[in-house]
Amino acid sequence: MVEDDDDDDAGNLTFKLASEPWEFEQIHRLNYQTFVEEIPQHPANDRGVLVDRFHDRNTYMICLRGGREVIAMLAMRCERPFSLDQKLGDIDHYLPPGRWKIAEIRLLAARPEDRGGRVFYRLLRAGSRHLARSGYDLAVISGTTRQLKLYRHMGFVAFGPLIGTPGAMYQPMYVTRERFAKTASALQMPLPGGNGGGGGGGRVVSFLPGPVDVSDAVAAAMAGRGRSHRSAEFVQDVSAARRALCRLTGARHVQILSGSGTLANDVVAARLALAGGRGVVLSNGEFGERLVDHGRRARLAFDVVRAPWGEALDLAAVDEVLAEKTVAWLWGVHCETSTGVLNDLCALKRLCGARGIKFCADCISSVGTTAVDLAGVHLATGVSGKGLRAFAGLGMVFHDEDICDADDRLPRSLDLGYAARMGGVPFTICSNLVDALRVAVSQVELTERVSAIAECHSRLRAGLARLGLTVLARPECAAPAVLTVPLPAEVDGAVVGDALASAGLLISYRSDYLRRRNWIQLCLMGGYDGETIDRLLQELCKVLTAAPATGRDAPASATILLPW
Repeated sequence: MVEDDDDDDAGNLTFKLASEPWEFEQIHRLNYQTFVEEIPQHPANDRGVLVDRFHDRNTYMICLRGGREVIAMLAMRCERPFSLDQKLGDIDHYLPPGRWKIAEIRLLAARPEDRGGRVFYRLLRAGSRHLARSGYDLAVISGTTRQLKLYRHMGFVAFGPLIGTPGAMYQPMYVTRERFAKTASALQMPLPGGNGGGGGGGRVVSFLPGPVDVSDAVAAAMAGRGRSHRSAEFVQDVSAARRALCRLTGARHVQILSGSGTLANDVVAARLALAGGRGVVLSNGEFGERLVDHGRRARLAFDVVRAPWGEALDLAAVDEVLAEKTVAWLWGVHCETSTGVLNDLCALKRLCGARGIKFCADCISSVGTTAVDLAGVHLATGVSGKGLRAFAGLGMVFHDEDICDADDRLPRSLDLGYAARMGGVPFTICSNLVDALRVAVSQVELTERVSAIAECHSRLRAGLARLGLTVLARPECAAPAVLTVPLPAEVDGAVVGDALASAGLLISYRSDYLRRRNWIQLCLMGGYDGETIDRLLQELCKVLTAAPATGRDAPASATILLPW
């Protein structure tokens, strides 16, 4: 039975249930190539054939090229116990509550040259249609850790611990019929040959400041079995993560907290309130203004030094205020995410150091995207997501002094001294988030990452200029991983953002401060290549060409392919 067929740039593809002897022969050979030669799951043999142990009970969905060549396959099995039952025990307690009719998908494989998201997606779509017609509404799968990002994009949810052997590790995952259908509708548009445009294989790509795409290893760490926050092993892992963060930033100490960057900045405000003294808060964007709000809510005494949004802080003006007043502390944002301005952290440290002032910094969007030296910084904040490329959910406060003075005037969640006194684990912290963070930090090769981000930034800035758009922050003060782009009044940022989302490209445009100013924001906190940047520019070119141009000539480059 043919499930789906059409023509694409790789030739005629047919998706069908396997039924012919020659189809099964090719299935066994593809099974061998994938799970013996590539993934060392089974021993080699002279015939180059691997017959699955459940072969007689499997139903195979295959992809044929030209009607005769099996290029991809998957096996469906509906009899319990599943392979996953045998490896994990009864898997039902891992699955979402409900009375599910469950099938198992196994042996998802394709020839290496045919592993674009299009083939896998359409193979799974054909398989899901067959299962739905048979009354099944949930499928489980053992997803190779080499393709976890692809599975997640298709709607699969990880459960349970990793299974397998070194070199052949798998993550148990499930997907409901409704979830796959919802994901499929989002994935159909950016497929190659459709609206996805240029490179990148048509996959959904996030240019958001968070969440960012994570590596397979980080995803696998997140999907592991949770552990008690009081176990000795977990305490050791938290300590290892803290040491790695300090090596990355040059800080002497760091506490990892359950919560967001907002919580981390509240902890800094609470610490400043305990110390007393008058301070100065710096602001040249939305997140500087949020520091002002943190200070007010904590009843701090402080003055505010502001610079226009999109401009760097005026260091001479800051120094003048420090010279005129008795100042105990100064607090500012390193990477002002709202405008894409990178303030001069080293210069602010020098100004404060020369006058014996405690310097505090919001480094939430700079850690992991640029060199950050927190040596000598009194207090600084970061998060597990964004530039570190782990999952959101953990805040961090770096501190230069050895703090262990808990103070019962503060809520426990805001007491940095209590966290330090308790060895970094004052109360429950999600072990999965910590494991993912530890793996993510271990993957940061800062010199290489900074160089890659700078290259993408330069390519994107140049392409925007060819489209007649200007980046808000000038090159000399621009943050490498954030480009904020003001749009002409006649081009609605929401229309641009929605159109790019339909093409599988996610940008930031919905925040209140962006909507009020008709700005869009393109962030480079995940991993990208030149082809992906070109794809974004090509799609943006299409959107601008289609947008009304009343009062403004459409950019000449918006009518042609971008010249690179």
